[in-house]
This record gives sequence, C-alpha cells and structure tokens, in this order.
Amino acid sequence: MTVFERIVRRLVTRGQITFFTPDGRHFTVGRSDLAFSDLALRLHDGRVAFDIMRDPRLGMAEAWIDGRVSVEGGGIMELVSMIRANNPWESGRSIDAKGVLTRGFKAARQKLWQANHRARAKANVAHHYDLSGALYALFLDRDRQYSCAYWPDADDEAGIGLDQAQEDKKAHIAAKLHLTPGMKVLDIGCGWGGMALYLHRTCGVDVTGITLSEEQLKVARQRAEEAGVADHVRFELIDYRDMTGPFDRIVSVGMFEHVGTADYRVFFNQCHDLLTPDGVMLVHTIGRMGGPGVTDAFTQKYIFPGGYIPALSEMVAGSEGTRLMVTDVEVLRLHYALTIRQWYKRAMARRADIIALYDERFFRLWTFYLAGAATVFEHGGMVNYQVQYARDRRTLPITRDYMQQAEADLRGR
Repeated sequence: MTVFERIVRRLVTRGQITFFTPDGRHFTVGRSDLAFSDLALRLHDGRVAFDIMRDPRLGMAEAWIDGRVSVEGGGIMELVSMIRANNPWESGRSIDAKGVLTRGFKAARQKLWQANHRARAKANVAHHYDLSGALYALFLDRDRQYSCAYWPDADDEAGIGLDQAQEDKKAHIAAKLHLTPGMKVLDIGCGWGGMALYLHRTCGVDVTGITLSEEQLKVARQRAEEAGVADHVRFELIDYRDMTGPFDRIVSVGMFEHVGTADYRVFFNQCHDLLTPDGVMLVHTIGRMGGPGVTDAFTQKYIFPGGYIPALSEMVAGSEGTRLMVTDVEVLRLHYALTIRQWYKRAMARRADIIALYDERFFRLWTFYLAGAATVFEHGGMVNYQVQYARDRRTLPITRDYMQQAEADLRGR
C-alpha cells in the first residue's frame, strides 16, 4: 500500500471513492453511504499523488485546474463535500496531510503576504474584483451581492431563492445600523453599489461608497446615475485610510477580509475618527472559528492574494483601545454555504458562457474555488460574523428589539 493510499483511506470512511492511477492500478476507499454518490477519481499523471500529499488543497486544485485529474459519478463539489464531511471542524481532525511541521514557515509567509500598503491593496483587489463584470452577472443575484445572503432555514425549505435572500441580507444589516432619514453613511468596500443604493432607497440616507476596484466603481456610478440618485449616492475610488468624515454610520460588507492583521488597529482607529460621536458601524465579514490561522496556498495564489479570514478574537483585539465598543455580535453559521451553493449551481448552468469569457482552465479554477468555499462553511472552520460597534453606549436601544422591528418594516416595503 502506497503512502498516498494510506492517507486517503484515513480521510474517507463515509462515502466511497475509487482511485485510478496512471499505471493502471485502482483501489477503493470508504463505504457507500446514502448521503453521498459513489465517485471515481482518475489521476492522469504520476505527479498528482505527490502534489496532493505535499499540499492537499493546492495540489488537488492545480491538478484539477490543469485537467490532470478528473471526477466521475459527480463533480468537484461532490468530491470536496465528501472529503470535508469526513473531517468536520467539530471533530478536531485536520485534512492537512503534511502535519504541523510547516506551520511556523506558513505563519511567517502569511505576514509577508499581508503587508497591505496602499499600492499592494489596490493590486490585490484588482486581481479578483476587476475580472469581467459579465462573469459576476452570470452567477450572482440580480443586485450583484457578492457576499453571504440571509436565509430563513438551513435547507431553504421556504424556497425564497437567492434574490430574496440577498434582499433580506440587506434588510438585516440596515436594521442593525439604526438609520434615520438624512443620515450620512459610509460604505467601505461598496462592490457594485447594491448596498448603498438599497440604504438610500429604503431608509432615505445619503451614502458614500468607496472601493479600490475600477471595474466595480464604473458599474456602481452607472447604477446611481440610471436610478437618478447620484446626488445622494456617490462612489469613489479611494482607500479607507484616505477618507475624511464625519459619517453617522459606517457599513462594511466583505471588505474586512482584505485589511490584513497588521492593519486592524489602523482600520478601527480610522473608523472611530470617521464616525460622529453618536456614530454606529456594522462590519460583516467571513470569520475563522477556533482562533487565528493562515490563509491556504490555493486561496492566496489564485483567488484572494493578501486576503486573510479573521478570528473573532483578532477583530476584538484590533478594536480594543480605539474607544469603539462592541455592541452586538451575530454568527451566521450556514448562510454562506447556502449562498455559495447557489452560485455554484448557476456557474455550472452557465459553463459555456464562462468558458467563452475566459477558457476551460478558468472555469475549472472557478468551480474549485466555489466548491471549496461552500463546503468550508458546511464542514470546515469558517462562519460569518456581523459585529456592531458604537462610540457612545447610549446611542442604541438597550435591547435587540429595535433590530427585529426595523427588519420587519424593511421587508414589508
């Protein structure tokens, strides 16, 4: 039995995978389980097994992207889901075949990658968010919300669909901002402008959205012009560190992952200074359970260079000493898994269109990214955090009832 075979036998006990190696051998691991389809994995060259053992996620990703491995009986989502389901975060088992020997090196490398000065921050954003807008239009909801939606139940038994779940996410966040008409709001990392336009439309506030993506800026400004609200909803290409205030409220959705741990204190100090004395901020971010970690090599190399998912302890430590107080924390555990599975389903349905925009290799990369992202929220160590901050302890009501009432009102509009 080879080292590779021994490793995969430990990784998979529920569900069945048959491996076909380039030398004509095959072996089967696990047992059939009604929760999974039986799969076959064909390794098309002799280096695939070595690459996977060296770095499981990056090795498998690059073999998949290059077409050196193929899946039968299902797709990459089914394969990654089975492996992750066999090794859930709650079990305490790691799927890193390399063990702990390289963690010190990875931690040091992480610090270098996260050096997030202004020029690098803009380049990192461009790597992902300046991809063709046509790509995102193929798999996102109609408002292009590229972040976790808000679902009423773990299986979407209510059948609300992606578009409504994203509308409900915006209402959920708006309710926590405790808005009144005429307020000035800063949207840090505004994407294609959907949140800013929603807050103005539903709450009567003036919003300034900022981004480092030139492609997103063009779309956001065009949307504000077409809606006839460009005098109330403005978008700027500017680093948050260069903004001046004051603002009554700050909202940031899916941007904190790009700040970098070295700049957490800078971020929170700046937000404190941008807020009025009775200001409130809501940060929505992917979060890491179980304490600080490192960004895996696949994500760092291909998807979000310079990105890092924070532990809640790191967020709180970053804001301590800034005179911003944490006033509410919510953990969304499965919402992003539901969201990304919808994106994956839509991407698969538009396979030909995505390949026409880029090529087959890009499509394989993108679907591997989505499969890994969905399953890490289902079985891995990732969640979403919504953390509310205020400068004054008396600014907000002392119970959460106001959030529920405001959210109900917003959904009814």
